[in-house]
Amino acid sequence: MKKINLALVRLLQFVVFVVFTFTVLIYFSAMILLPLDAVALLIKFFGLFGVNSLIACLIAIPIVSYLALMVYKIPLLTKMVIDTGIDLVNSGKAKVEAFNQIADSVRA
Repeated sequence: MKKINLALVRLLQFVVFVVFTFTVLIYFSAMILLPLDAVALLIKFFGLFGVNSLIACLIAIPIVSYLALMVYKIPLLTKMVIDTGIDLVNSGKAKVEAFNQIADSVRA
């Protein structure tokens, strides 16, 4: 019975690890994909006015780059976003390590 309980604890530990890994990947991927989505939306917007996609791309990239620079210049905003992701990683690590104590108590 102890082996079954230990296997269940390890299975739940793996599930928590996968969930937190997925969450961290989504969080940091969103930070990368937001500017790319803004470029795509601006290209579609310029397409409404009949602007060629290549010309719209040449206009949209500097606009989004300027907006990203303005966000970067906001004091402590970039640090807060990165710290939030790091806190998410640390929280996940703590939760996964908490399962080790449960596994030790099941083993004993």
